[in-house]
This record gives sequence, structure tokens and C-alpha cells, in this order.
Amino acid sequence: MPDLKLALVQTPLHWHDPAANRDLLEQRLGAVAADVDLVVLPEMFNTGFTMAPEAHAEPHDGASVLWMQAMARRLGAVITGSLAVTEGSGHFNRLHWATPGGELLTYDKRHLFRMAGEQHHYQAGTRRLVAAIGDWRICPLVCYDLRFPVWSRNQQDYDLLIYVANWPAARRERWRRLLQARAIENLCYVVGVNRVGIDGNGVEYSGGSVALDTLGDTLADCGDAEGVTTVTLDHAALVAYRERFPAHLDADRFTLGP
Repeated sequence: MPDLKLALVQTPLHWHDPAANRDLLEQRLGAVAADVDLVVLPEMFNTGFTMAPEAHAEPHDGASVLWMQAMARRLGAVITGSLAVTEGSGHFNRLHWATPGGELLTYDKRHLFRMAGEQHHYQAGTRRLVAAIGDWRICPLVCYDLRFPVWSRNQQDYDLLIYVANWPAARRERWRRLLQARAIENLCYVVGVNRVGIDGNGVEYSGGSVALDTLGDTLADCGDAEGVTTVTLDHAALVAYRERFPAHLDADRFTLGP
């Protein structure tokens, strides 16, 4: 199976200014190599982590989603990241998965960050998404989902677990440790993409976007600088490790309830 090449986009974000963020990210994506398969943007890449979706959420076919689709076609790569979306009478922190061929898949953040009051402004998702790039199976989740291993658990249905985030600098060590734990326990690659800079609420973000292997060891580390980092994941190495250390065969069986 071919390797998978990713671009991790670690960037500051303009507060509540989708047009400026699209312009900024388009400039960043100019540095993406032609052979990249997947581009990963932070959580709420068009606004920052806003608790004002009533004023700043976009419709499901709004300008930022259309921009993602256009950039996916231009780059010939899948692009994923989340944004605030209005649907019916509700709002969702919705991850979008835009393919070069025009397919658009979505995942609504399951775990809403109550310490910021997210549950008062957004509705929680009820289903996971597992998307494919070739034979790679990929499960993209959003920020606070990282703290919930049952929701993140590999049911032998994915090879790569992705978290897009606005994870504050004050909790940077927990970010790294939890990402490592998810990789080790799920026998998978893990990628976490976080932002940098200070948002409109004065919250500081220190990046720390990484790609980790099945041992939780670092394949790529963006540090605290803005920029685009590429990393290639080796599927044969993943399969070989699972064969040498098949801990998944001893996993407890359970079904996640509502």
C-alpha cells in the first residue's frame, strides 16, 4: 500500500474574520508539495474558537466550505479542518473533509468544551467519521474529543487518528501526553494540528502540532512556530507492528451507548 503524505498547517488565526483567514491559509498552502495527499487545518480555522456562532457561523454551503473544496481541487489533495456551521435552528462545530473529486464528508464535534461554555452554543455530534484515502482509513476528531478514549477507540476501523484543535498553551503538556496515549492504545498513527497566537478572548496557543507513530514516538513536530510541516506515514510499518504486538486482539468488547 502506498505511503500517506500529510501537510500539517500550524498558523495564527484572525479573530472572527473568515475572509482574512482564507487569504492567510491560501498563502500557507502555496508551500504545500505537489505530492501531498492530505492537508490538515486547525479547529475553527476561519474564525478562531468562537462562542458566538449566532453571529459568525456559516451555512453548510458557505464561503469557507466552498473555499475548502476549491483548494482541494487545486492541490489535488484532501483538506480537512473544522468551522462553526448553522444548520436549521442549531449550530455545530463541524469538521469538513473535502476531496479533490468534490466529495464532502462531515463530522460534528462530539465533546463540547464546557469550560468555555461550548455546550450552550453548539449541538453535539452523534456519529464518528472514518474516511478513506486509497486504502488508508482515517478517523478525524476535534480538540476536546482527545480527552475521551472511548469515543476515540480504534474498533479496527482506522489506521490514522487526527485531532484538529485550538488547544491553549496553558495545557500544552496534556495535549502531547494525550496524543501519545491515543497512539499507543489504538495501535495507530496519530496527528494533532493546533494553532498558534492569541485569540480575541486573550487565550494563548502554543502550537505543538505533531505526527506520532504507534509507539507514541515523534515523526514530525511543528514546535511553536507557524508554518507548514510535511510528514510521510508508512503503512507497511504499521501493519508489521500490529502483527508483532497484536494487543487489539485482547481488547474488551463493548458498544458505546447514546
